[in-house]
Amino acid sequence: MLTELRIHNFAIIESLELEFGPGLLVFTGETGAGKSIIMDAVEMLLGGRADAAVIRAEADLARVEATFQLAGPETDAVHEILRREDLLDDPRFLTLSREIRREGRHGARVNGRTVNLALLKELGSLLVDIHGQSEHLSLLDVRAHLGLLDRYAGVETLLADYRKSYQNLLAIRRELHELRAAQADSDRRVELLTYQAEEIEAARLRPGEDETLRQERDRLANAEALAALAQQALTALDEGAPDSPAATDLVGEASQALAKLAGIDSGRAALAEQAAALEETLADLARSLRDYLETIEYNPKRLEEAEERLDLIHRLTRKYGGSIEAVLDFAAQARRQLETISSAAERIAELEAAESAALNELAERGLALSDKRRQAADQMSQAIEAELDDLRMASARFAVDFQRRPDPDGIPLPDGTRVAFDANGLDRVEFLVAPNPGEGLKPLARIASGGETSRLMLALKNVLARADQVPTLIFDEIDQGIGGRVGATVGEKLWSLARAHQVLVITHLPQLAVYGDSHFQVQKIVQAGRTLTRVEKLDGEPRTLELAQMLGEVTEGTIRSAHDILQSAQAFKAGKK
Repeated sequence: MLTELRIHNFAIIESLELEFGPGLLVFTGETGAGKSIIMDAVEMLLGGRADAAVIRAEADLARVEATFQLAGPETDAVHEILRREDLLDDPRFLTLSREIRREGRHGARVNGRTVNLALLKELGSLLVDIHGQSEHLSLLDVRAHLGLLDRYAGVETLLADYRKSYQNLLAIRRELHELRAAQADSDRRVELLTYQAEEIEAARLRPGEDETLRQERDRLANAEALAALAQQALTALDEGAPDSPAATDLVGEASQALAKLAGIDSGRAALAEQAAALEETLADLARSLRDYLETIEYNPKRLEEAEERLDLIHRLTRKYGGSIEAVLDFAAQARRQLETISSAAERIAELEAAESAALNELAERGLALSDKRRQAADQMSQAIEAELDDLRMASARFAVDFQRRPDPDGIPLPDGTRVAFDANGLDRVEFLVAPNPGEGLKPLARIASGGETSRLMLALKNVLARADQVPTLIFDEIDQGIGGRVGATVGEKLWSLARAHQVLVITHLPQLAVYGDSHFQVQKIVQAGRTLTRVEKLDGEPRTLELAQMLGEVTEGTIRSAHDILQSAQAFKAGKK
């Protein structure tokens, strides 16, 4: 539920910080005081339209921020999104915020981190439903109707079984599609795959072979230079020249001299040891050079073979992959595809039989699911019409429209026809209403606005309360077009609805306001020449005075009437506990 709301520089609101609890929260105040502005701010926070025109005069930006406590059925869905986006901090709370800047840069944040507007909307749709003049309400989204009906009908097990069969059928059809596509051009594919596999296999490639060949090629191509350099180093080290002795001879003389020195000055024995080690190292180096000279080969034929082999490897890697390993993997895949094609006809026959069985199973489960939905739809329609009767709409009618779309590849029905299906079943569902006598049933999304719309939405919300997982519901001026007698009934309905949800309501009717678990008064004041909105939580005598003022001029009579309707509401609540 919504626990904290902070609004800064939004329209006539300079700074407003509110704390909310559970139950029914009513907002009252004179027209223009800023009640609907608060709801507009919440709607913008949840991803609604943002316009720099809402920024308070002389301010550079407007900011709306809200904290939600996660404790209801929406928690798992919200946590899943937050984990997906790496935004989960405290699993018990979630903070959303949105900024509008005068220069046009807007920002959205979740738990303090910048996000895109789509994510803000996705989270907002799980947390708050707003019904007001903008008609931002999930009930007006036809795509949500089937889910609401399913939760009302309690078909979780039936739907899970259906979806299991649905996924099995999809897997069978995917394999069938691949096999049929492969079979359609099997001759050409067999010829191509065979050529590719044989070309690669004939090369007898070995992983790492190309690097070894490059090293060998470099040695063969530079044999003369390598031999000359090695001989030059060997001469300097061990053979010497007429005008310069070999390095090993000079180091040997130094080693002998240092050995004699150490014999006289034992403290310099380490120098003699270092010289002896150097003499041995030079001797080892000379031996290695002689061995290396013997391996240097002047072999033009072998050089040509290495070049040809490297060229072959280059052509194959260019055609089939960037490395020898990738080329070998390509050949293995080609062989597997050849095996698949060769056995495709037999496998296709098996899969066609499996597809027929899977379709029949899916049809059985889909029809059972559909029957359960239709039974629940009748019960829901009766319950909603009863609610509308209480709300002085006795002639209003409600129905759930079920549609199925023909599809030659769809699920077979008992009458021999086939219908389309998806992960949710065979049905397309839409809520229909007829608010007034003589009017035909029309889609809920196309009904007229005003008091009838508000009452209809309230009736739907009451009936669907246990099916609707959105924790916070906001009704902006739900009393539009209705009088005091109906207002009391609306208050009772809203209070009952608030046992399963947090409900925020803007109202001008005292008969409705008395049912609030918390009562907030919204006032517009002028301070230092500026118009400000102030919100105060009312209780006790201040609340009674506000209710009296809503009834008319504050007199003993209106105060007495305010007491009476408060007592009536309290008696209703006590009787429901």
